[in-house]
Amino acid sequence: MRIETTRPGVGTELPPLEIPITRTLIVAGAIASRDYQDVHHDAELARRKGSPDIFMNILTTNGLVGRYITDYFGPTAELRKVAIRLGAPNHPGDTMVLTGRIEELDHATDTAVIRVTGTNGLGDHVTGTVTVELTGSLVTVTLVDEEEA
Repeated sequence: MRIETTRPGVGTELPPLEIPITRTLIVAGAIASRDYQDVHHDAELARRKGSPDIFMNILTTNGLVGRYITDYFGPTAELRKVAIRLGAPNHPGDTMVLTGRIEELDHATDTAVIRVTGTNGLGDHVTGTVTVELTGSLVTVTLVDEEEA
């Protein structure tokens, strides 16, 4: 077995991350971010307000986007700017798929800008960009079975 390493560049697609949207995730995210709006934890009140069920708040979405980026770039990466917009709501029982693409790399400041999209069964839940400081060497490691190569 051998190890191949590459340094991602502009245009690199991040691997997708599937996040099951559960009632527990929505409520826990709302509680953790101190967002006690009833539409994030009370299904009946959410329905009275025109929603088919409770839905995820933007702070939970923001945290999941941050996790997606730092999972890819590693524990030394630091989020510098997160600029997102919400679209279709995340309801329990759906799955959000986060995808990303490196749009810019600035070697002088050791930063990258990543375009992020999170889709669910209704369409785009979140779109935007994340600027991350790459405080360590950024390498993608691939293990290659020499018998298959």
